[in-house]
Amino acid sequence: MTAAPPAAPPAKRRRPHPWVLWTALAIAAVIFLYPFVWLVSASLKPRPQVFDNRLVPSDWAPENYTAIWTAAPVWTWLFNSVVVALAAAAAVTISSAIVAFGFAYFRFPGRNVLFALVVGTMMLPGAVTMIPTYLIWNELGLAATQVPLWAGNLFGSAFYIFLIRQFFLGLPRELFEAARVDGAGYWRLFWRIAVPLCRPALIVAFVFELRASWSDLLKPLIYLRDPALFTMPRGMKAILDQFGQAGEARWEIVLAGAVITTVPMIIAFFLCQRYFVEGVATQARKG
Repeated sequence: MTAAPPAAPPAKRRRPHPWVLWTALAIAAVIFLYPFVWLVSASLKPRPQVFDNRLVPSDWAPENYTAIWTAAPVWTWLFNSVVVALAAAAAVTISSAIVAFGFAYFRFPGRNVLFALVVGTMMLPGAVTMIPTYLIWNELGLAATQVPLWAGNLFGSAFYIFLIRQFFLGLPRELFEAARVDGAGYWRLFWRIAVPLCRPALIVAFVFELRASWSDLLKPLIYLRDPALFTMPRGMKAILDQFGQAGEARWEIVLAGAVITTVPMIIAFFLCQRYFVEGVATQARKG
């Protein structure tokens, strides 16, 4: 019998040339950056030139920013937003991490069913619980305060529980067993072993919730009545009502307020960029 001819080597996949990737990335960057660049440019223009679509203003009007600081208590709104966003992000990160550790570490009957129920709550629209939640806070006498904007996060979030649990499941169980032999309790396992090893996941959850809380308008619209308690999105709604609805809308001031609202999140992302990208990349490799 004649031997079968050797199998042909698999064809190598041709990778695109680096300049193709760089060109595609450059085009995508321009598409994503253009709205923000236009926003900054329009906020520095006088009223007749706001919508002329020039990225470099022919006439500069930096007094737009002075006008908005004078017309509204922006410092107070920024401070309120920082406090609420940090409280909401810290509360949901810590509470979700504790629940996620419980689902990842402990073995008990019905664990998978209970976890499926927790994840299933993500399919529940927020509008379904909006009125019952308001009635609860109103009964507690906190409906007109900033507490409802962040205190609900003390009970965790199904999305963040799922995200952090996947990181905890990737940790070697031998680490926890060795610590248990040395007399470590469950809280020490969580705080001294699980949290440091899964710091990127916790930072991703923190940054996600920080952005979500910072840009949230619905809750402040429902609960806040006192302008001294407004967050920046709620304050921007007041600015829009004041300067954007009249016969001669002063859009340059509204856009200046939008820039002030946007910049802090850009700074926060750059400060946490390393951990944010690391967490997303780690989760992608596990997936």
